[in-house]
Amino acid sequence: MTIIVWTLLGAALTVVGQSMMFSATDSQAGDFLPKGYDSAAALDIAEEDFDAKPDGNAATALVARNDGERLTVRDRKAIREAVAELGERRIVAPEPEGLMKDHSQTPRLGLGAVAPNGTFQLVSFSVNGNMNDPGLQDVFREFRDTAEEEFDGQGLRIGFTGGIASTADTMEAGEFREKLIGALTMGLIVLLNVVVFRSVLAALLPLIAVALIGGVAAGAVAGAAELFDIKLDASTPSLITVVLLGIGIDYFLFLLFRFREQLRTHPEQDAVTAAAVTTGRVGNAILSAGLTIVAAFATLGVASFGQFRVLGPAIAISVLVMLLASLTLMPALLAVSGRAMFWPAKAWKKEGPGGVSARLGLEIARRPVRYVIASLALLGVLSAGAFGLKMSYDQAGQPRTEAVEVAEEISRSLPAGATDPHTVYVRSDDGALRTDALSGLTGSLAEVEGVGRVSAPVLNPDRTAARIEVVLSVKSDTQQARDLVSGPVRSAIEENTPAHTEAHLTGTAAVFADISTAVEKDLRLVFPIAAALIALILLLLLRSVLAPLVLMVAVGLGFAATLGAGTLAFQHLLDRPGISFTLPLVLFLFVVALGTDYNILISDRIKEEMDKPVTVRQAVAEAVRHTAPAIATAGLVLAGSFASLIASPATQEVGFATALGIVLSSFVLSIVLVPAVAVLLGRGLWWPRRPGRSADPYAAPEPEATWSQAAPRYAEQAPDVRR
Repeated sequence: MTIIVWTLLGAALTVVGQSMMFSATDSQAGDFLPKGYDSAAALDIAEEDFDAKPDGNAATALVARNDGERLTVRDRKAIREAVAELGERRIVAPEPEGLMKDHSQTPRLGLGAVAPNGTFQLVSFSVNGNMNDPGLQDVFREFRDTAEEEFDGQGLRIGFTGGIASTADTMEAGEFREKLIGALTMGLIVLLNVVVFRSVLAALLPLIAVALIGGVAAGAVAGAAELFDIKLDASTPSLITVVLLGIGIDYFLFLLFRFREQLRTHPEQDAVTAAAVTTGRVGNAILSAGLTIVAAFATLGVASFGQFRVLGPAIAISVLVMLLASLTLMPALLAVSGRAMFWPAKAWKKEGPGGVSARLGLEIARRPVRYVIASLALLGVLSAGAFGLKMSYDQAGQPRTEAVEVAEEISRSLPAGATDPHTVYVRSDDGALRTDALSGLTGSLAEVEGVGRVSAPVLNPDRTAARIEVVLSVKSDTQQARDLVSGPVRSAIEENTPAHTEAHLTGTAAVFADISTAVEKDLRLVFPIAAALIALILLLLLRSVLAPLVLMVAVGLGFAATLGAGTLAFQHLLDRPGISFTLPLVLFLFVVALGTDYNILISDRIKEEMDKPVTVRQAVAEAVRHTAPAIATAGLVLAGSFASLIASPATQEVGFATALGIVLSSFVLSIVLVPAVAVLLGRGLWWPRRPGRSADPYAAPEPEATWSQAAPRYAEQAPDVRR
């Protein structure tokens, strides 16, 4: 019944998510800025006084002769006629699937500037919709093909850049790569599971279950956004997919390893009982891990930058869905499949010697100080790379598409920012404005080094506001442009704004300059609050004071080491202007949150083993022996999926840093550092709770007796370790 309910939910909400997700997202970064920022205030004036909202779908087209010569009078006339005709032609989109929106529409076209050398003329193009929606991209491609055919008949060529043109070209260029990455990720997960479990069902079932749950989560998020009229960032759907894939596979693996152990140690139990016992033992760790991730993401709700503020609750809802499924659907699948889950493998039915994980557990239990020092040294060296960290907002690593080539062709004749101008909006608070009163402002802007052109002021109908177009001589999506607008340009505006008026600047560079300020402010606010919430949850669920502190310090060290390694690799070694401004947040989402999962799992098993009448060293050795394979497998699956992103220049930083962070979290923190610290602290780790103790839990018996008692199943196979 549980499986049936989840299957029906998955089918229904997947359809809801696919049909609503793009209408619930907003691709305009400026729309997420708080009203107190300069570019946001400019957007308010644009909308209220000019009834104009910046159009993220707007693209610029270049029309030129096929032979490269100057446009003739006849050519200019042909361009005007073709633009007029295309502006009246309705573009019919391919028939939408299911409940998807029909984007068929008539685009808006307009004639633009002519190149100083007369070799081309610009044409503006815009359509309605979310430019990240594949349906709208199909509409653009249909129009592009129609326009190319129309102008080719006149001996002319047309190329598009900016807005939806750049987005559509980038998606086309990366389509094969995205499919390849997806195939490699799925293949890696299946391959690792086959190697570990020697079973087809155990390899495929986790992927099927996570896909089903992902559909439920996406539908829930899209439905909630529509219900409460909240706009999500365009990156939200992809982030939901990655987060759910990571934690879903992790939780399923945690259950699978423990389920197999339960069936092996209790061969008389039926599958339903074994699944129930497994969930009871691992469920607390999964619950704790899931709630810490929910807390981490929910903390983003206090951010001032809207993309963070809406992203947090969206991911939190998704994780809650996955958490509920982990405690209901996944145990139900185990109960139904039973021992067939591991068919055709048979070796798992007998207890093996433990292999590498058993030897490592013994070594950590015997020499904890050595492993603590080695772990801290490694993390410390990597963390040192974060000194001098800078944030970069450049769109580096984008594929070279037709849109990029068209933009470069335009910039060779016009200022580099011609296809993406900035606008100064001026509003009067005591009556009508006069254009001559703004001459000082336009003159000072024209004198700023880096400004290529300043247009004459244009007044709104009631003459209470004016707009002044500013074209930069540098590309608008670069750090140089952001430094220019946030420094000299805004200083010129502030110093030359007429009395009784307010003036604000907006545009790509201006918006991202404000975003950089908001992001840095939010990161300083979000991280401490998230850390406090995670610590509180761990305190309540682990019922210990010291254990949550140890886990938080470990995760903090892992985050610092990962950020330092990313900074060292890309900012210092590759000499980039800084790391991507999204990288600290991505590491926060994946490394801190998922790293806590692994730490909780090993800690929970250590506590379980310490409840037995064994020494602390024996308990830790057994915990590592049984839990390290699950953590290692889950870590490799997740790290491998992120490592595949390194193949693309646009995602190199995220792929490298996140993969390294997951490896550090699983192999260094969870398998080595936390167990070694547990040996040193003993049962005091769980103070004020005291797990079951042997007569002398901290005693150091003779090595031969200790290792024989701790692991009689593999003592004979590891005489070198016993010595």
